[in-house]
Amino acid sequence: MSGATSGLDAELKLAVAAAEAAGAVLRGYFGQTVTIEHKDRGEPVSVADRAAEAVILERLRDAFPGDGVLAEEQADRASWVHYERAWLVDPLDGTRDFLAGREGFCVMIGLLVGARPVLGVVHAPLSGLTYCGGVGLPAFALHAGEREPLRPSAVADPAQARLVSSYSHRSARTEAARAAVGARDEQRLGSVGLKVAAIARGERDLYVNPDGHCKLWDTCAPEALLAAAGGSMTDLRGRALVYDDPTRLRLEGGIVASNGHCHAAVLARLAPFAGEAVVEQQGRAPSPRSS
Repeated sequence: MSGATSGLDAELKLAVAAAEAAGAVLRGYFGQTVTIEHKDRGEPVSVADRAAEAVILERLRDAFPGDGVLAEEQADRASWVHYERAWLVDPLDGTRDFLAGREGFCVMIGLLVGARPVLGVVHAPLSGLTYCGGVGLPAFALHAGEREPLRPSAVADPAQARLVSSYSHRSARTEAARAAVGARDEQRLGSVGLKVAAIARGERDLYVNPDGHCKLWDTCAPEALLAAAGGSMTDLRGRALVYDDPTRLRLEGGIVASNGHCHAAVLARLAPFAGEAVVEQQGRAPSPRSS
């Protein structure tokens, strides 16, 4: 972990260690029969999710007891917004892939300061790769102590973009958005974190999710990682994702993540879908931070 230049060195070291420890827990459950429950919208959750989350939360609270925490499986989903610093945790992003025996799952730990993502760690338990980045930090992949710098591609034409999309979250709206973009090269992965890591690494160029189903813990770590690499993540209207309202954990305006070079052109092609997403957000309550 030497070579970091940010004031977030201690946070980065802790997040990497916590994510890798949680990854070890998940590997122990992978391929086994586990008890599954279902949350809202039929989303699965297993004993593996909860065990991995417990490992992360224990480490975060021991190291940074004055920070807030928003974790996918914890009951308290409101208090984090009252802290200047808050950790957003998804202990098992890509649960469906995990349960199906596919490798498209990861552990994600992000840090908000002043309601903006400043640090992101995405760990892939099966490959052992850990993707890291943040404000004042380089973006890099860490494996067996070795660093690989992350650099997005320079593809600017949406039609030439290599799209990364979901295995399980397929809808008529998603297919229509993909057709509007015009990208013909598509790879399917489960985890948002791994999709964005592939863009940061230059293996893919674009991820579009117009359905508004992703939660804040799905994007905090990937957004910080991608920004550090030089890419972009916004809603479908090109606006910054909002992380300061506990009543709006779902990103209803959709997500566009890209290498940065094709972002504006992609947003232009998605303008009709952005209008629909805005309608869904009308009547949004004032942010607690602005009250």
